[in-house]
Amino acid sequence: MNYREAMEYVEDLQQYGSVLGLDGMRELCMRLGNPQDQLKFVHIAGTNGKGSVLAYVSTVLQTAGYKVGRYLSPTIREYRERFQVDGRMVTQVGLCKYLEPVKKAAEAMVTEGFAHPTPFEIETAVAFLFFLDKKCDIVVLETGLGGTLDATNVVNTTLVAVFASISMDHMGILGDTQDQIALAKAGIIKDRCYVISAKQSPEVMKILRQAALLRKAKFFTADAARAKNVKYGVTKQHFSYDKYKNLEITMAGQFQIENAVVAVEVIMALAKLGYPVSEDQLRRGLAETKWHGRFEVIGKKPLFIADGAHNEDASLKLVQSIRFYFTNKRIIYIMGVLKDKEYDKVIRNTYELAEHIIAVTPPVRERALYAYDLAQAVREYHDSVTVADSVQEAVEIAYLLAGLDKDTVIIAFGSLSYLGELMDVVEHRDTIRRDSHGRLEEG
Repeated sequence: MNYREAMEYVEDLQQYGSVLGLDGMRELCMRLGNPQDQLKFVHIAGTNGKGSVLAYVSTVLQTAGYKVGRYLSPTIREYRERFQVDGRMVTQVGLCKYLEPVKKAAEAMVTEGFAHPTPFEIETAVAFLFFLDKKCDIVVLETGLGGTLDATNVVNTTLVAVFASISMDHMGILGDTQDQIALAKAGIIKDRCYVISAKQSPEVMKILRQAALLRKAKFFTADAARAKNVKYGVTKQHFSYDKYKNLEITMAGQFQIENAVVAVEVIMALAKLGYPVSEDQLRRGLAETKWHGRFEVIGKKPLFIADGAHNEDASLKLVQSIRFYFTNKRIIYIMGVLKDKEYDKVIRNTYELAEHIIAVTPPVRERALYAYDLAQAVREYHDSVTVADSVQEAVEIAYLLAGLDKDTVIIAFGSLSYLGELMDVVEHRDTIRRDSHGRLEEG
């Protein structure tokens, strides 16, 4: 199998969709020698913020000298980003190496009457083989959907189960109430592990605590309200928490203080489990953490922000950050969403802050909401809407509307699936502009 064949196989897998349940995943892993049983995990669930928590924890551990596996989805630019060791994604040759035995095992399952594994099950098995082969000290694992029946929950060697912010998402799959969703996510708690949760609603906290009690797990709350001396900024933010004074993060967004506090609690829990991290290593790891597409500054003249706000809770946090950082600024939106998400709530929560909204179609077959349909939904609330035929056109329209006004901010948000292309377009445009300025100055 070469890389082109591997990518064709990955594309073909999409026909098998998404199926909650662990029977198929257990069968697949068993045929591969249960690689997950030889690894140690920090397992992260949540509706919003789990990717940022993963980034903080894995970067701090890497800074402390541990070999760290990262498994995450969705990705921004490249399929291989799902599988990382020490921040470097698997090579093309490596992906083929680990995908080949998984493909053979999946084909054998079908021959013997089992259902074909889903794309996420295949990817998760590939991740386990990769991390085991690289002899990772610890794997930071992000759930795909929910917790209890998510393919990642085949793991039994969890050191710390982590819960980022839990809110309404994937209703009808995980449940129609916040309690049902919390119960689904609580399934990642394993016997006698540590549990770290961001401060949740009282109902959610009760469910998580009860689940921890049943598993005889040690429960700790990472309460961002306990962070002191908080200083917000678009490029740097500071806070003190517990015994650590004046910690620095470079990821923007008010909500990042909460995510960083969760990460600090995870690092403290791991120290009790034999994975010590010095204060200097913690400081450097937090400051060096990057996470693409989360209220990320991708351009500066004018200021251009990319954010993966795709559901109600994330859109409310986005609005909170816009109001906080960009009071009295002129705001232009680029929006691209999936039709199976709460896009109407996202529109309702965000439209008031925008002077103009540009709609794009994400590059996700079947799930994408077409730009025209998104524009129609936006027009129920906002009169100034443009349909862009491509991400490139959306960026060009946004820059034209912004002009040279230093008080204009462009904010692209919604599905992560289109943000990678958008970042490339902005980066390419800025590179050309810098080069042309350089040539002009030389002449």
